[in-house]
Amino acid sequence: MSRLPPMIALSYFEVASRTKSFAKAAQELNVTPAAISHQIKALEAYLGVELFVRHHRRVSLTPAARAALPELHEGFKTLQQAVDNIRLFSEERSVVTVCAEPLFATKWIVPRLHRFYARCPEAEVRLQASLHTVDKCRNSDFEGSQLKRAGIDVSVRLGYGDYKDLAPQRLMTLDLVPMGTAELASSLKSTESLGKQTLLWDSTLSRFKDSCGWHEWFLQQASEHTGSLRELRFGNGLLTLEAALSGQGLLLGSKALLQAELAAEKLQVVIDHPMHCDQAYYVVSAGPNNERDIARQFREWLLDEAGSPDA
Repeated sequence: MSRLPPMIALSYFEVASRTKSFAKAAQELNVTPAAISHQIKALEAYLGVELFVRHHRRVSLTPAARAALPELHEGFKTLQQAVDNIRLFSEERSVVTVCAEPLFATKWIVPRLHRFYARCPEAEVRLQASLHTVDKCRNSDFEGSQLKRAGIDVSVRLGYGDYKDLAPQRLMTLDLVPMGTAELASSLKSTESLGKQTLLWDSTLSRFKDSCGWHEWFLQQASEHTGSLRELRFGNGLLTLEAALSGQGLLLGSKALLQAELAAEKLQVVIDHPMHCDQAYYVVSAGPNNERDIARQFREWLLDEAGSPDA
């Protein structure tokens, strides 16, 4: 063991080798590309051999790296399984770690958590909000090993549901309608009047290759305003929502996610013509063979909530 290099450097190398990209490795590990590069250089210095050939915006493996990668990949899988086995007998059997897109986590999961605790009083939910749960395209490369590596028991992903080694279950479709404050909504009666307003745009939705934004909504309405829209872009749905609540413009929102704002009349639907997106919210977990009991209970609770009349 004393001859082994630092474990963090080996783990960074394994992910960078598998993805063949420092940027993709950084995204998977939730660190910066500079951190990946620093650890790889340190590992190369420790071993006395180059592991990557650096190209413009990409890297390729050296023969030494290719020779080591299969055993290293299997080694980390074995190590992860050993850690998972320990977790099964740990004192945190009642802890479930959940990750979801920020708007869904805040506006849908959090308001309902008291009902899960009523069902499972011994549980402790550790909820994370991350844009890494949003898939950019079809045929996602997201897989179960990434859940394990991040220590996530249950994830709600916004995407297409086509995951390699997971059995995704759809929670909710993504249907978007124009919304705004009562003051704004009262003066807007037609699609043409919407096209003259400031339109708030959640950049989360622009991560998709199959975009579902204002341009697509106006096209669905056969409107002529598709080329001259005045948009304000925000980095996630929560920022977009805050801008809408403060009267800065209109947003495309989900009635299912923004129930509280609609019920309190903080927002109103301007024109109730929903745009059905190809993407949806899916729940994924480690699967029946590796899923802890508390994770199974939380996943089943999510599905029950999504099927309930007020979900």
